[in-house]
Amino acid sequence: MHHFVWDFSPEIFRLGSFAPRYYGLMFAIGFMVSYSLMQRVFRDEGRNEEDLSSLLFHVMVGTIVGARLGHCLFYEPDYYLSHPLEILFVWRGGLASHGGTLGVILAVWLYKRKHPDQGYVWLADRISVGIAFTAGCIRVGNFFNSEILGKPSELPWAIIFAANGDNIPRHPAMLYEALTYFTLAGVLYYMFYHTEAAKVRGRLIGLLFIWIFTARFFIEFVKENQVAFENSMTLNMGQLLSIPFVILGILAFSGKLVAWCPWMDATSAPAPAPAPAKSPKAKK
Repeated sequence: MHHFVWDFSPEIFRLGSFAPRYYGLMFAIGFMVSYSLMQRVFRDEGRNEEDLSSLLFHVMVGTIVGARLGHCLFYEPDYYLSHPLEILFVWRGGLASHGGTLGVILAVWLYKRKHPDQGYVWLADRISVGIAFTAGCIRVGNFFNSEILGKPSELPWAIIFAANGDNIPRHPAMLYEALTYFTLAGVLYYMFYHTEAAKVRGRLIGLLFIWIFTARFFIEFVKENQVAFENSMTLNMGQLLSIPFVILGILAFSGKLVAWCPWMDATSAPAPAPAPAKSPKAKK
């Protein structure tokens, strides 16, 4: 059986040492589309669109820092704890989606502290579409990088990744994830604009956690392990880390998270603008 051979440069172009990659482009597309989606949400709900720059900054930093720390601490802790400065070398690769998720959770919380008129779960529901879309873009970027490879397979859609050098057809695991996440983005978008789901706090972000991390759990069975110590594990690190997020998603989807922790979605009215000073009356 003849299989498709993926032999594509991960670089868009090169000018000397400057070589932008498709991975970075897909990352940027995900954030730009997410920003555009949130502009519509804030406009429709009468929120201040100027707040979105702060939200985007928090989420971008949370994603990258969380993903980097997640890889270093979940997958290669011995090495990076012995070489802590190399944690900063993000350009060498090594980002973990579970760590990125934790980073976004913390980033949104930090943003919410500066904007107490926006509830935490209210906000999480509204960024869920963008999160799912961006996650799909990142996995397409992984495809351009020929990384997160699947196990050998003889299925008709198996792909030979030339950069891997072994000429073995493999599951395109990163594309399985991308398709799953883009589908989820479409479902969440439909639910937000065409159903009453957005009125149930936690319903959308809960579905996102359940969908993404359940899919991740099962797709891991056709993926190569990222590090050697996973070879002796019944469930690999990606599967073990997915379980708590699925549980969190069930709690959020069912409404129990807000019911048990109402402070998470508490809001306060914005402070009223100070009244203009009255000019003294002229004496007659």
